[in-house]
Amino acid sequence: MQHAPTRSGPVNGEGGIRQSRTDRPFLHVLADTSDKLSGVCSILEEKFTIAGERLVADSKLSQTPAAIVIRAELRDVDNIAAIKKRATKLAKARKRIFLLEHASHVCISQAYALGATLVLPATVSRTRLLAALADPADGVPASSGDTSQPGNAVETAATAIASMFTAVTLGQPLDVDGAREAGRQIADRITQHGLTEWLMTVRRHHEGTYQHCLLVTGVAIDFGLSLGVGRTDLERLYSAAMFHDIGKAQIQLAILDKPGRLDAAERALIETHPAAGYEFLKGHHGISPEILDAVRHHHEYLDGSGYPDALCAESIGDIVRILTISDIFAALIEHRHYKPTMPRAEAYKILCGMNGKLEKALVHSFKPVALTR
Repeated sequence: MQHAPTRSGPVNGEGGIRQSRTDRPFLHVLADTSDKLSGVCSILEEKFTIAGERLVADSKLSQTPAAIVIRAELRDVDNIAAIKKRATKLAKARKRIFLLEHASHVCISQAYALGATLVLPATVSRTRLLAALADPADGVPASSGDTSQPGNAVETAATAIASMFTAVTLGQPLDVDGAREAGRQIADRITQHGLTEWLMTVRRHHEGTYQHCLLVTGVAIDFGLSLGVGRTDLERLYSAAMFHDIGKAQIQLAILDKPGRLDAAERALIETHPAAGYEFLKGHHGISPEILDAVRHHHEYLDGSGYPDALCAESIGDIVRILTISDIFAALIEHRHYKPTMPRAEAYKILCGMNGKLEKALVHSFKPVALTR
């Protein structure tokens, strides 16, 4: 079937193809209703050649698109089944962007389980969506089996994090081994290719709370490697980093990813997450006391001004101190669509200015991680 005549055609509500010019990247758009399909295609048709289909239609594509954009309600089991039916073809696209009607932890986890490389709200701006599609695609098809590639390492880790959040939300057991394996893959990737590549890849693929967890894990791993920590301590460190914000699963994403300053009630709610994460994790087999300690205390400061237990210097362990520095740095440099990304040098300067709160020797040792590694 030809997909690219010189003029655009309408989207057939039952699964027809919207076609456009041949000199543009080819995208595939899927949606669960004709209105949604038309809306997404109208945003993209000025920049791309579009093939648009309803999820319920039989696939008519004869070529592999550069990217796939899916807008569907993932609380609908029929939509999930329809996407799974197309799994083989979806996996061939280097980018698979899901636009979610309901941006909950459960739906985000479902999107990653279905093969998403990026999850965005259905209300995402035209500018943001086009920017996501324009970024260089460094992911590889999920079906390739090559976990050494950066895109696959990100997808594996993102799926693990999303699954952890869903486990908390639904009161299900946590896949501790899966999270640990994802951390090991991140460690392998950073050992081979360095921190900068990991940070760039994560910021292209992910948003908000999930991006933050991936960034913290990468920064903590590189910090541990730079310090020369042993294999056992590195495993504890990346496991603690993967788990550190799991208590946020009980907090609405609208608050977690709110642009601008939180009000007092929202801030108080956010500050419940270390203790909540600790309470959830402590009943799971295979999570060491050191990891539990790091999850509960990664917001503690040496001067006693942190939370939830206002610990002071001698009560704060080494893994906690490393994780706290990594967490603060990652929060400063993460990408948010409503604010520019802070340069790493500026973020490190802020760490240096936190006198009395962070261990001075560790902050000094962190400098190569922040600036040059």
